[in-house]
Amino acid sequence: MFDLRQYLREKQAAIDAALDAHLPPKNERPAVLHEAMRYSVLAGGKRLRPILCLAAAEAVGAATDTALIPAIAIEILHAYTLIHDDLPAMDDDRLRRGKPTSHVAFGEANAILAGDALLTLAFEWMAVCPAPKPYLPNQLSVELAEAAGSRGVIAGQVEDLAAEGKEPSAELVEYIHLHKTAALIRAAVRIGAIAGGAKAGELNALTIYGCDIGVAFQIADDVLNATSTPEVLGKAAGSDAKRKKMTYVALHGIDGAMKKAGDLVDRAVAELKNLKGPTEPLEAIGKYVVERKI
Repeated sequence: MFDLRQYLREKQAAIDAALDAHLPPKNERPAVLHEAMRYSVLAGGKRLRPILCLAAAEAVGAATDTALIPAIAIEILHAYTLIHDDLPAMDDDRLRRGKPTSHVAFGEANAILAGDALLTLAFEWMAVCPAPKPYLPNQLSVELAEAAGSRGVIAGQVEDLAAEGKEPSAELVEYIHLHKTAALIRAAVRIGAIAGGAKAGELNALTIYGCDIGVAFQIADDVLNATSTPEVLGKAAGSDAKRKKMTYVALHGIDGAMKKAGDLVDRAVAELKNLKGPTEPLEAIGKYVVERKI
């Protein structure tokens, strides 16, 4: 029987070791910047996006190492988004993964610069990883750029901020979740598949999987924000309702939101049936996404 906990532990350890080895050392000048970068990246976390990247490579029959550098590039880009998301000008959160957020620990200016540096470094790492034929050599960088830019994560963040206090709208909730969260998760899966030499049909199936899992993940986050506590989550709870955020919970209630997440996971897992590599990790991660408590 597949052991998801063991799989996650092994992949997290490999990802953490690679991040530690490739990030600038904290005593390298400017030390405050490099310390802030390492603080946010190495503060823990589920490492869901890089693990999905590795699992997608495995699912198309490739070795994990094929996608390791792309996977950690995705993770530090994700860390940049969290640093900026927590800023006073954005969500103004003071706690992340049970620790003070970057702007609380290092000051707002250093937090902004640390986020900028991680974003830039993510593309440096991705640029040295050429995609195999028949993909273009720069395909991995293109995938990350499309997911992270004004038609991806940043688009979702802009619409999320603008939607605060508005009446819940199904179209707007879907747009925000697809862009702010699902875009990068979809990219993580696609990048792993491309690095692993996926054929067109395999890439299409994994694209659908990544998109559906990404939306389901955000719906589960919305539910946890409404039902859990800061002590359990390691970050603010109840803040979505206070800020009148545009969420599936606001639109459909907790039960309706969880049903939507479950339906998305079922559809995502169904896409994996024709892949040639092991799909148990992706199947189990899909279920974990909606069943997790943090």
